[in-house]
Amino acid sequence: MSIEVGRVVLLLLFIAAANLPFFTQRIFGLVPLRRETKPFFIILAEWLVLFALMGGISALIETRLYGSLYPQGGHFYFIGLFLFAVFAFPGYVFRYLLGRTHKGGRQTPAR
Repeated sequence: MSIEVGRVVLLLLFIAAANLPFFTQRIFGLVPLRRETKPFFIILAEWLVLFALMGGISALIETRLYGSLYPQGGHFYFIGLFLFAVFAFPGYVFRYLLGRTHKGGRQTPAR
């Protein structure tokens, strides 16, 4: 696999990981909950763990390709966190904004 293909695959993995907490009622897509809906604090915790996991995978790939990690400051990780939030936007919209519609297509009134 070339480096260009690897970059695209890694980007798609980041997008999938950012949206996973919003599209499933299970924790990490594996562990079922006893509740009918997953609370937001669990979604947020799951999202932060997936951010750290994807960062670790990226660091492992960088180490394998280049032999060492390029030193990064706090700004790099801060920007990375917000980029991960941008990747999660479709899942957020699907769960919280489009989830307000009934099966008949009518929108429920805002409370």
